[in-house]
Amino acid sequence: MDAPSRLSLVASPALLRAVQRLLRPLARLLMSYGVNYVAFCDLAKGVFVDVAARDFPDDGASVTDSRVSLLSGVHRREVKRLREEMLLQTPPSPVVSLGAQVVSRWCADAAFLDAQRHPVALPRQASQGGEVSFERLVESVSKDIRPRAVLDEWLRLGVVTLDADDRVHLVEHAFVPARGLDEKSFYLGKNIGDHLAAATHNLLDGQPPFLERSVYCDGLSPESVATLRALSREMAINAMQEINRRALELQEADLGREAASQRMAFGVYYYAEDAMPKRGEGR
Repeated sequence: MDAPSRLSLVASPALLRAVQRLLRPLARLLMSYGVNYVAFCDLAKGVFVDVAARDFPDDGASVTDSRVSLLSGVHRREVKRLREEMLLQTPPSPVVSLGAQVVSRWCADAAFLDAQRHPVALPRQASQGGEVSFERLVESVSKDIRPRAVLDEWLRLGVVTLDADDRVHLVEHAFVPARGLDEKSFYLGKNIGDHLAAATHNLLDGQPPFLERSVYCDGLSPESVATLRALSREMAINAMQEINRRALELQEADLGREAASQRMAFGVYYYAEDAMPKRGEGR
């Protein structure tokens, strides 16, 4: 599908209704943290410029500010400034970006699992637990960040607890900080960004299509919703652990291969609410 036909999708009422619907929770989130429409527009303007520059190449030619302006609708005078600002964005904290990798190994490596394949509590230091310790776990993923720094941050976020015997317990079987706006925001962008990217790929007839499915049901009591919440959580954790174990096996097998340049993401979600529209809200 070429660029003009993609742009023509803007005229689709069904697409616009879908975008309105996905913007509702985003607008609620932003306004809850004092980000109004004007600030959102400024943010979106920079993203439109970046996407126009990165995702719409002109047959290998250099992407000019004029072309980016034409594609994005942003005035050419602002395009240069916005493109430079995108290059200056700071990466997430190393501890945050390292977290998911450490938890993945904790949940997948047999050395860190019990007989039921659940993550075991780990002695904090190698002097206590040797290779099966929190210190060695972190070092197996990266030696650039001290294990103590990771532990302190995770204790602050509620990802782990430390017992009286100086053993580290994983609170969740996936890296979901209980506290910390910056950390939760990082995973909001990472997880929802990938989910939306998969849906966009499918809507633009990308091949092969990505897995992107949900189960819907209404007319449920609060008790039934609670039952389904617990079942969904149990099944989701099992599925994610199995995918994680296999992914780490394949990652080790692909180590050193020139073609090993791709990444993948597998995620699930659960949501429930009163199906009656709120005042002033259409469905």
